[in-house]
Amino acid sequence: MYDVMAIGNALVDHEYVLSDAALDETELTKGHMTLAGIEEQQQLLAYFKLANIDPSKQAGGGSAANAMYAFASLGGKPFYACRVGDDDQGAFYLRDLHEAGVATSDKSIHTGGVTGSCVVAVTEDGERTMQTYLGTSSEIVADNVDFDALTQADWLYLEGYLAMSESIQPAMTQLRQQAGIHNAKIAVSFADPAVVQFAKDGLLNMLGNKVAVIFCNSEEAKLFTDKKQVKAAARALLEYCQTAVVTDGANGANGAIIAHKSDDDSDIEVYEVATPVVANVIDTNGAGDNYAGAFLYALSQQYSLPECGRLASEVSAQIIQQFGPRLASQDYKDIAQRILSA
Repeated sequence: MYDVMAIGNALVDHEYVLSDAALDETELTKGHMTLAGIEEQQQLLAYFKLANIDPSKQAGGGSAANAMYAFASLGGKPFYACRVGDDDQGAFYLRDLHEAGVATSDKSIHTGGVTGSCVVAVTEDGERTMQTYLGTSSEIVADNVDFDALTQADWLYLEGYLAMSESIQPAMTQLRQQAGIHNAKIAVSFADPAVVQFAKDGLLNMLGNKVAVIFCNSEEAKLFTDKKQVKAAARALLEYCQTAVVTDGANGANGAIIAHKSDDDSDIEVYEVATPVVANVIDTNGAGDNYAGAFLYALSQQYSLPECGRLASEVSAQIIQQFGPRLASQDYKDIAQRILSA
């Protein structure tokens, strides 16, 4: 049995620390993810080399994978479906997940494929800007998904970045249908403002008639709902889900909004969950992913929505005080012990 089955892009992250001026030279949109071909990514890496900007860290990445890493490290049992190549990067990627307790399937390995990579540019304010070469992950299809795993899971977690992939949409529909048959609840992460801007139809396919939970940040919520205020956007999202979790600000200043509609749609509750204020934000890469993974873990363990929010906030606050999208496994456990036992 699994607590959750997730599906997402498989990417190895390569992090670089640079100034805003250096980022401007790349012509990437700050704070957003941009898809690129292999030649474009090679050009970006060549620029970094020419500017004497060396990589600071290599780590397993991918939005849903980061969330499941947090979920497993906190004590949950996740299964992750993806598509990697049978290359060194793919082996590194899967080994990293297995060591954290995230189950995968051989269906995720594509013979002859090139594992995707993400160049993460971190500026002095801690903001992450990403250029992603999906590699073989761009061709993820139903054959890469172990649908049997979903029959053993209580939750299905869908990564918003896959809304940009046409090849996976039939599998998304099949997963939603299967989740309904087996009474698995569905959670969807919007993942990035670019997804909402350029792949809203794909997101709507993920959401279907309605899902249990949507995870997003305030910019994504406003873009999706055309609302100007965060609380109004969170409420508007309840047209598509039972619970909307909207984070608002990397340094914890604005906390998070959790909007929840009762089972009979008769009542709406809105919780404001304060988050730890972080004075020195080093790297926001993975903050939203970890928030979603920690929140979903607490929810799967029957904690209240405010308790889920407090755990998620503490985890994401730790993430942004270091380089890389994942904490050490024991760090997650220590946070859970401190927050959920209080």
